[in-house]
Amino acid sequence: MNYKIFFQLVILIAVPTVIQAQEVLKLEDAVSIALKNNYDIRIASNAGKIDSIGVSVANAGMLPRLDATLTQNNNIQNSKQTRSTGEVQELNNAKNNSLNYGVTLGWTVFDGLRMFARYDQLKELQKQGETELKMNILTKVGDVMTTYYDLVQQQQLLKALDSTIVISKQRLKTAENRFTIGKASKLEVLNAQVDMNTDTTTFLRQKELYENTKIQLNQILAREVSTNFTVVESVEVDDKLVLSDLNALAAKQNPQLQLALINKRVAELDLKQIRANRYPTIKLNTGYMFNETESSLGFTSQSSSRGFNYGVSATLNIFNGFQQHRNEKIAKIQIENSGIVLEQQTQTLNAQLAMAFQTYLTNIELSKLEENNEAIAKKNLEITLDKFKIGTISTLEFRSAQQNYIIAIARNSSAKFQAKIAEVALKEIAGNIKF
Repeated sequence: MNYKIFFQLVILIAVPTVIQAQEVLKLEDAVSIALKNNYDIRIASNAGKIDSIGVSVANAGMLPRLDATLTQNNNIQNSKQTRSTGEVQELNNAKNNSLNYGVTLGWTVFDGLRMFARYDQLKELQKQGETELKMNILTKVGDVMTTYYDLVQQQQLLKALDSTIVISKQRLKTAENRFTIGKASKLEVLNAQVDMNTDTTTFLRQKELYENTKIQLNQILAREVSTNFTVVESVEVDDKLVLSDLNALAAKQNPQLQLALINKRVAELDLKQIRANRYPTIKLNTGYMFNETESSLGFTSQSSSRGFNYGVSATLNIFNGFQQHRNEKIAKIQIENSGIVLEQQTQTLNAQLAMAFQTYLTNIELSKLEENNEAIAKKNLEITLDKFKIGTISTLEFRSAQQNYIIAIARNSSAKFQAKIAEVALKEIAGNIKF
């Protein structure tokens, strides 16, 4: 067989045992499954729903409260009464009963505008939950992409290793034939056998890593970890990213930066609620009550009443040991701290983007270089195969060309993987991963 044709066939049929009869999992499908199933995303989503439910005027204290009340007291006492006339009345086991029931309505109509600040704070907490959910989603989608592209490079390497085993088997067969006709020594056969065993060991180790990474991806997708699949090996790297555009996107969309802004707003609303204590609290009270009493001893043995009551109450804190001043001072410091955290987060974000962008540019250049290097190594191996067939090169030279080709494939695949991961990292920081 012509070795060039043989080499091309090897590349086409590599790793049949790995890819046949398996689900082909596309990246967009993996992301969709993670968004639906991932436990962390589901928990964060439910937490956001709780925050959303909490945003109400009732939770802020703006609505009146209506209560139904019922109180019954029963007493059994030994009583003795001396009246103004000197008459003495005495009764053992005297019963005294009272029953009160009705409805009461209380409504705080003014509390220094605390209720309005509280309502605004509840809305900010809802935004906080939504931002935390977005951050969780971005992180998990980034994890899915990283693991997926890791599988892509591993699958490519696995195919390359499988192809080198096929070549090593052909080399062993050729060495045995040469030995049979007396054109090669037994040492050449043994060396070919050792190299084939080494290639097989390397393949099995790589297959173990590949299968474990598939389990890891299934775990992220929150599905049965034994689910078998392959990945699409084409990797398109977006080499058109611009740092200034990423900085502008991050300033608007980065979840951590948004959380810092929300936390500062929450701290400001805390101060408003504390300052509300300087103003009076005015409440309206009303109700309709029924009262019944029974007494075994006294002027009145039984009485009942019912009626409507209403009123207004007002309280104003005049002095509480300077606690109001201390609370306001602490709240102002917390606002200052939240501002510092915001500045720190902005600087950290800019630094992360700058470093990630430099890594991205380097990996883009390396991927182009390694792609060219793989093409050269492939051509070199084809020529070496032809020369090995006619016996013009040593087995050592053949083995070196074979290993160089595998290394070139691994480096090219790794370079593309690192370039793609750098792209994903930049988009994650900028809050711009599409899902």
